[in-house]
Amino acid sequence: QVALQFPDELLADAVEVAGRMEAATGAEMYVLGDTTYGSCCVDEVAAEHVGAEAVLHYGPACLSPCRKLPVLHIFGRQPLDVGRCTEAFWELYPEQQSCVVVLYDVVYAHAMGELEQQLCPEYPNVIFSRLVCGDPPGPTVPGEERKFGRQFLVEAAGGLQDYAMFYVGAEGLALTSFMLTWNCCPFSSFNPTTGCGRRETLNVNRALMRRLYLVERARDAGVVGILVGTLGVAGYLTVLQHLRQLLCQAGKHSYTLAVGKPNPAKLANFLEVDIFVLVACAQNSLLDSSDFYRPVVTPYELELACNPAREWTGNYLTDFRDLLPGACAHVELPPAVPAEEAVPDVSLITGKMCATHLCGPPTSQLPPSTTLACRDQTRALAEISPAASFLESRSWWGLEQQLGQTPVSKAVQGRRGIAIAYEDEGCEQP
Repeated sequence: QVALQFPDELLADAVEVAGRMEAATGAEMYVLGDTTYGSCCVDEVAAEHVGAEAVLHYGPACLSPCRKLPVLHIFGRQPLDVGRCTEAFWELYPEQQSCVVVLYDVVYAHAMGELEQQLCPEYPNVIFSRLVCGDPPGPTVPGEERKFGRQFLVEAAGGLQDYAMFYVGAEGLALTSFMLTWNCCPFSSFNPTTGCGRRETLNVNRALMRRLYLVERARDAGVVGILVGTLGVAGYLTVLQHLRQLLCQAGKHSYTLAVGKPNPAKLANFLEVDIFVLVACAQNSLLDSSDFYRPVVTPYELELACNPAREWTGNYLTDFRDLLPGACAHVELPPAVPAEEAVPDVSLITGKMCATHLCGPPTSQLPPSTTLACRDQTRALAEISPAASFLESRSWWGLEQQLGQTPVSKAVQGRRGIAIAYEDEGCEQP
C-alpha cells in the first residue's frame, strides 16, 4: 500500500498517475490531497490513516526529514534555459575567481548537471549544492553545510562568509529562508520563468529588524499560543515539549493549538493570547503576520526572547531542529533566579519594567477539569487561568439563567411578517 501525495495544482493528474502506478507495480495506491498543513511537507498522518507503507511525494518539497515512513520525492522537471542561465551568471560574476555557491529550487535539479558543465571550467571556485532527502548519515566534516535538504562543502579558509550565493528559481519562501539563514553572504538569483538574473535587493537587515521587533513582543507576552504547523517533520513533538518547558520556566502561560493552516480569522478567536509561535518546517515557519491580530514568531525567536543564555549572534535559525538537544545550535537553559536577586530590565515596546531571567514555573497551577466553569467560579479562576482572567475583564458575560426570577407566562402569538414591515405596523402612504 503506497500513498501518493499531490499538491493542489497537480491533483488533476492524480487519478491517471495512480492507475499507471498500480498497473506497473501491483501495489495498492491511495491519493492524498488537500493536506492540513503546507504541501511541501510529507503528510504522514494522512498516509497512516490508509495504512500506507511508503509515500511518494510529488511537486516542490522542503525536504524535511520524516519520522516513520520511507519517502520518495518526485520533484518534476520545470524547463530551464541553461544557456541563458549561464549568461546571467557571467553578467553577475564577471570575475572568474569568484567564490560562489549555487543553490536551486528542487524542480530544476534535473538541469544542474548541465549547468555545472558550463560553469565549472570557467569558474574553479564555484560549488554546486546537492539535494539530500532526510538526514545524511555520519557527522559533518569541517566546512560542510547541511541545511534545508542541501549539502555542500566550503573549502575556503574564511568559511562561508567569503562566498556569494546564486539561486536558480523564482522568488519565494525558500529564497527568503536561505537569505535569512546565510545573511552574511550576498545573494543573486536567476528566474527561469522570466529568464532574468538579478542581485537580490531584498533588504535582509530590514527583514531582520522586523523579526527582532517580534522578539521584543514575545519577551513582553504573558500568554503564548503554540501553533502546531506540522505533524510529519521529525522532532516536532520534542520541540513542542521544549517550548512548553521554556515558557513555563519563563513564567508565561501557554496553550497548544492545532488549527491547520493558520490565517487571521482562525487566530482572532484566541483574544487572550498575546503572541503565537509556529512550529513548522523551515519554509513555512516564516509567516508574514502583518495582517494578523497577534504576531506570529518562530521557535528560534521565542527562545531569543525567553532563554537568557541564547544571545543574538547574527546567525538566524529557521529549522527548529537546530534548537533541540544534541544539535549544534542547542543552548541549555540556565538555572532559575529568585525574583529578589534578578536584575530588572525595561521593555523596548511598552517602556515598563520586565524580567529577563528564568523564574521557574508559575506559582499557581490550573486545577483539574476546569475547562468549563460557571460564572461564580470565574473570578476564582482568574488568578490562575489567563483565559478566565481575560473573560473576567469583559463587560458582557453572556446569557444568564436567572432561575426562579423570571415570571411564568403562557405562550402568546408574536409578530408576523418581515422585519421592515410587520403586519401590525401601519405603512405610510407616499
